[in-house]
Amino acid sequence: MVQHAEQNTHRTVATSAGRIHLVEQGSGPLVLLVHGFPESWYSWRRQLPALAEAGYRAVALDVRGYGRSSGPAATEAYRMLELVEDNVAVVHALGEESAVIVGHDWGATIAANSALLKPEVFRAVGLLSVPYTPRGGPRPSEIFAQMGGDEEFYVSYFQEPGRAEAEIEPDVRGWLAGFYAALSADTMPAPGAPDPHFVAKGGTLCERFPAGRLPAWLGESELDFYAGEFERTGLTGALNRYRNMDRDWEDLAAYDGSPITQPSLFVGGSLDASTTWLADAIEAYPITLPGLVSSRLLDGCGHWIQQERPDEINDLLTEWLAALPS
Repeated sequence: MVQHAEQNTHRTVATSAGRIHLVEQGSGPLVLLVHGFPESWYSWRRQLPALAEAGYRAVALDVRGYGRSSGPAATEAYRMLELVEDNVAVVHALGEESAVIVGHDWGATIAANSALLKPEVFRAVGLLSVPYTPRGGPRPSEIFAQMGGDEEFYVSYFQEPGRAEAEIEPDVRGWLAGFYAALSADTMPAPGAPDPHFVAKGGTLCERFPAGRLPAWLGESELDFYAGEFERTGLTGALNRYRNMDRDWEDLAAYDGSPITQPSLFVGGSLDASTTWLADAIEAYPITLPGLVSSRLLDGCGHWIQQERPDEINDLLTEWLAALPS
């Protein structure tokens, strides 16, 4: 259930996308919360009241292409440079000059790049689930094509417009339930089971999702909210983020290997593939995140970290925020 829902203030602000929808609680220093795939501002429903009670102006947005935010038609409108500009526009539309930015999943990568490209606006950055990996190496599509052997990595599967949509959109609610369950600690496939991040030749992602069980953090009414958002908008805007990874690689060439120097926080789940696949990125933090204040792995936690372990994440966030220079 939504906590303190009556205290949420909804608004939209103008950006180059058209509009970005925000949900706000509290007053004080601005903390901007950026969700991942396939999510919503609603993924921060348990952080908004906690941050507000701790003395912050907590603002969770719908990333362009999601929820009540605009969803431009062009695939290239979802490149990282555009999403960073959305975040800058949100900060200024709220009457602020700077903010702390915190992201989860794709939101972590968007937050990291916001801090990298606009350090004068984003004075600190918190990353949940997905570590910071500086731009570099081969073209992303080449890397993903080599993963999985005879199977196809989900990021490659998402590249062709319309392909994943054809799998998801006939049963949005069922697909989301399976996807959330596949990456949650209490419902993910057992070790040795077929990996839900990969697609068998001629198959679909959902063939490997757990069936008939919702993770403990996801009630029926909460699933209804997520499903309702995507049934209304479709999935193309959300999937277009994946379809810009090569374009981002080109756009950010000048930042190859660049560290993020602002104060930073990383929290991952020990059972999340994002933290195991990218363990080398976490080990490189002394070089890539020289301003790192704290890096934590929550034992027995999956991918949906701020929803699986809301109290722990709230404590870690508020403790980190309180220690930041004002």
